[in-house]
Order: sequence, then structure tokens, then C-alpha cells
Amino acid sequence: MLVSLMKRRFPSFHFAITATTRPKRANETDGVDYYFFSAEDFKTMIDRNELLEWSQVYGNYYGVPAGKITAALQRGQDAVLKVDVQGARKIKDKIPGAILIFVAPPSAEALAERLRNRKTENPRDLKIRLDTSQEEMKALPMFNYVVVNEEGRIEETMKQMEKIIAKEKASAAD
Repeated sequence: MLVSLMKRRFPSFHFAITATTRPKRANETDGVDYYFFSAEDFKTMIDRNELLEWSQVYGNYYGVPAGKITAALQRGQDAVLKVDVQGARKIKDKIPGAILIFVAPPSAEALAERLRNRKTENPRDLKIRLDTSQEEMKALPMFNYVVVNEEGRIEETMKQMEKIIAKEKASAAD
């Protein structure tokens, strides 16, 4: 939801579409929500160094195709990527000037409730996701900013994002 709102507020930005090997959900569109690939095709992209970053998470591969990001940056366009902590670390290594924003839930309990309500994970996968989220919180010092995404307060979360973007753009202009 936050990314959808950002797309409306920042239409000049390039929003990366993540590639994955996980099955497409009923409400998802290939090339809009994700690029869906077979494991074999994804591994070919890895071998050809076509991904800015990639990881195997929850039994599936996820990664950001590099070509469109590189092109956007060469045009001077801001690029927004939605990645996990592993991906953020790899991007920071490849693009040291990248600004990393961690969008955090208000609490572990709130995250668990959101994931349960989403009904996209079975109980085993839900437990893995929640355990992983606790590990990811240890990586907060790597991020430039942390924004807490409170339930039902998406506009406030978006205002925090807008302030960060304005601050970073002003800093880059100096």
C-alpha cells in the first residue's frame, strides 16, 4: 500500500519491480506486482549477472533486475526498490550512496496480526516470516532512516517518507 501511494505522489520516480520464483497470487499481475520466473530462468539471470541483488527467501528466489535500475539512474531518475534486509545490504555495497529506509511495523504483534489477516502464508511460513522479522530488526543500524508504519495511519507514514525524500533531495542539491 505504501509503495502504491508513493507511485501516485512521485510519478517521476522509477519503481523497481522485483523478480521472484514464488507462485503468483490470484490478485497479482506479472510485470506489475512482480516478474514471475521459473527457478531455472531465475538461476540463468543470476549466472548472467542480470540482477542488482538477489536472495533466496522463504524457499523462493527474489531479486531486482539491474537493467531498468541502471537505466533510470543514468537518466538521473530516482529509483525506489522494495527489498528485504539482505537485499538492502547488497545494494548498499554496490551503490554506496543509496539511501536506505526501513519501513517497520509498530510491533512484532502488529506484524503478526497483519500477516495473519493477509492470509497469504500457511502457519509454518508465517512462523518463518515472524522469526525472520526479529532477525531483520537487528539490521536497523545499517539503514539511514526508520519509518514506523502504524496500522490505519498510512498518510502519516507517507508524510514521513515525503520529509525524508525532501531532505535528501535538498542535501543532494547542496
